[in-house]
Amino acid sequence: MNKKSRLLSLVSLFVLASMLLVACGGAAATEAPAGDAIPAGDGKVSIFGGYGEAQAAAYQKALTEFGQANGIEVTFTSLATFDTDIKVKIESGQEPDIAMWPQPGGLKNLADLLVPLEDVIDLSKPLSTLVPGWDKLAVVDGKIYGLPVSANMKSLVFYNPSAFEANGYTVPANAAELKALEEKIMADGTGYPWCAGIESGGATGWPFTDWMEQYVLALHGPDVYGKWITGEVDFASPEVTAAADLIAERLLAEGQVNGGGISMATNSFQDTTPLFAEGKDNGQCFMLRQGSFITAFMPEDIQAEVAAGDYTHLDVFSIPAPEGGQAGVIGGGDIAAVFDGHVDQDVAKVVAFIFSPEVLKYQVATGDISPHKTFDLSLYPNEMQRKIGEAMANAAVFGFDASDQMPAEVNAEFWAAGTDFVAGRATWAEAAARIDSKYP
Repeated sequence: MNKKSRLLSLVSLFVLASMLLVACGGAAATEAPAGDAIPAGDGKVSIFGGYGEAQAAAYQKALTEFGQANGIEVTFTSLATFDTDIKVKIESGQEPDIAMWPQPGGLKNLADLLVPLEDVIDLSKPLSTLVPGWDKLAVVDGKIYGLPVSANMKSLVFYNPSAFEANGYTVPANAAELKALEEKIMADGTGYPWCAGIESGGATGWPFTDWMEQYVLALHGPDVYGKWITGEVDFASPEVTAAADLIAERLLAEGQVNGGGISMATNSFQDTTPLFAEGKDNGQCFMLRQGSFITAFMPEDIQAEVAAGDYTHLDVFSIPAPEGGQAGVIGGGDIAAVFDGHVDQDVAKVVAFIFSPEVLKYQVATGDISPHKTFDLSLYPNEMQRKIGEAMANAAVFGFDASDQMPAEVNAEFWAAGTDFVAGRATWAEAAARIDSKYP
């Protein structure tokens, strides 16, 4: 059976078996025989991803520029619902040469249809420039099937520089300074150290999971973080409990958040207005830990200031590592892989390019950041994004959003039980037991 026929047969089986083929280590991926030369290309390379319109246009610009310099026609197609659409494309024999998954789990579930990247390019260069952690996201049976082409991050604290200056507060550089700032804000009676809301309709609780992910990674590193995702380290473990305890100290202690945990559980994550209020009676808060996307929910006048390069009322810093921990960064991104039967010299050239820092030189204008330590920070379009990119580049380790990688039932209970913990309706031990019970 040739590779193409094998590919289509496997996909049919995959669809009929509802993703049971390779999720837990199914059939081994095909490898190119040792010493075989990669065949010549046909001058064309296709890539599918899930980018929005602006992202897709910027990515195509970079690919076209590279392709013209190398005599290759490189086309990028954005799929509206990538995880579903890519399976349909494969089933119909219309899979691309390269695909970019927004979640590593979807990629790994199809690993048997993909090629280990060491069979396509020399991985030493991209692996030497990536922020640690990115190389572990798409590993199956010890082989790397995917690497990142873009990134976003959530390990950010937004603040109002004008309010800081008016009260004599300075941006904390470490855990001790952050603790001292919290205590000073409360002692001064100027407001609350933290803005915090975890309400999000049917997804209520996800902002709490981001806090948990931040501290599990920063306190215990990528190995524990990875085992937590798979259930090898449970929610009731001392490691995960330590993260919950730190959050309780940071957010649930009296005076840390307006209204405490009960209010935090019912306040929308979208409500950023307290960051720009004045006075404790008006609910003023001084810091908001969120992802880079939160700027879209800021008041329109604040968004306009930032767009004009004015950071009088909004700026950002990296959340300090906890005492005894490391500067861990959580976030997301797109992970690219190559389909079995599609490897040729042109594909190899394009793969090497998309795994390089250079591919993002246009995309950063759309809000993306680079997962590479060596990316030229001067290419970021504004100071705020440069700070975010710098935080990624300097991260000791990166962790892809853990809850997004957990089984759906576990993730849902993580939201629900986490919300009960925040609201005081459950102890962490009770919440952890509920979540752990959802692992298969």
